[in-house]
Amino acid sequence: MESKEFVRGEVNTGEKKPERLVHGGDWAGFEERFGYEPLDFSVNVSPLGLTEGIKAAVIETLETADRYPDPLCRRLRKAIAEREHVKEGSCLCGNGADDLIFRLASAVKPRKALITAPTFAEYRAALELQSTEIEEFKLKEADGFSLTDEFIGHIKVGTDMVFICEPNNPTGVTTPRELIKRILERCTEMGALLVVDECFNDFLDEPEKHSMRKMLADFDNLLILKSFTKLYAMAGIRLGYCLCYDKKLLKKIRKSGQEWSVSSLAENAGLAALREEGYVSELRSLVKFERERVVKELNAMGIDRVYGEADYLLFHAKEGLADELENRGILLRRCENYSGLGPNWFRIGLKKREDNDILLKAMKEVL
Repeated sequence: MESKEFVRGEVNTGEKKPERLVHGGDWAGFEERFGYEPLDFSVNVSPLGLTEGIKAAVIETLETADRYPDPLCRRLRKAIAEREHVKEGSCLCGNGADDLIFRLASAVKPRKALITAPTFAEYRAALELQSTEIEEFKLKEADGFSLTDEFIGHIKVGTDMVFICEPNNPTGVTTPRELIKRILERCTEMGALLVVDECFNDFLDEPEKHSMRKMLADFDNLLILKSFTKLYAMAGIRLGYCLCYDKKLLKKIRKSGQEWSVSSLAENAGLAALREEGYVSELRSLVKFERERVVKELNAMGIDRVYGEADYLLFHAKEGLADELENRGILLRRCENYSGLGPNWFRIGLKKREDNDILLKAMKEVL
């Protein structure tokens, strides 16, 4: 989408208040109301967009789209194992990481699970479908929304599954790797499965130092979630995967959903993405530079409660900010539906400089 100045849209005040979706990215709802495309900061997807290589792979696959896709995603799983430096057979692909979260909950059917709050909403949604007893560990702003040692004490006998998001969504805050290791060891002692969602790990400045991937070989009760959606801007293609050395668990997860969860177009797009040289490095540099710049600009506006180490920022501002920006054609992620947050909390997914400047200019005018 080309950068441009946005003008105030016309709203039909006679209509009832529009339904708010759980997640951001409701461009279709915006277009239905206003009649034009928004500048969408409510999603945290790579601002570099789809590469030409990924586009070409999808187009080429159309020639064989009359065939069923490989339900085992053999070529893609092998390529992922090579990229991640894990044992072949320790990977399972799905229709985005969300698909794997719901499959996992269905496969394990945990009686009791531990999650943080605030965090990604789909953990709770998937667990509730299985009537799981869910305990929330409240992340405190006084601690910088960081996970603390206190969390370990909440992993007890009877805890079947633990979810942590690294970096967390929507706060963008990471947990020291040593603490995650101790959480993993505690889960092992208590017989719990630890699910570490690393879908945004590659956006960090030094992702290798934070990933738990090297612990997979030593802990069968560790499962890591990853996604092509955010990193390669493949949100509409839908592709994610998980890594785990418990082959029986992976088989149960695969059998807990439909046979052809990954289309042939998505698999070939994933293969093309893994061949992209330099894309991730360029993206990481862009995100780092813009994150630091945007934080400074927000601070200059008097917004000093800002959090985030990845490609999105959580901040506290005046209630109603999202409504005023929406009328200017700009979408923010409203965070009042996250447990532990409220109507004064918002999240923005970082974009290219010219788009970020449009947002900053509009925020200065509104604030």
